[in-house]
Amino acid sequence: MIDAEGIMPNTPVMDSSNSQLGVVDRVEGTDSIKLNKDATGVHHFIPVSWVRSVDFKVRLDRPRAQVMREWTTAPEAK
Repeated sequence: MIDAEGIMPNTPVMDSSNSQLGVVDRVEGTDSIKLNKDATGVHHFIPVSWVRSVDFKVRLDRPRAQVMREWTTAPEAK
């Protein structure tokens, strides 16, 4: 399990093929990552559970198409 406290703002977010999807805006709570606004001005949220590792980049465990299909525009409700 990844510790969400290790995910820092302005860190690039990479899909499973090492292609950049976005940049971390901030971590929401302990289980959602808010990405910076995209070209259309929309924030996207991804679960911390998708994170495979964190070093100088946040590396996800799934491909770009799956991430883009499953990310949300609001943090997950508890």
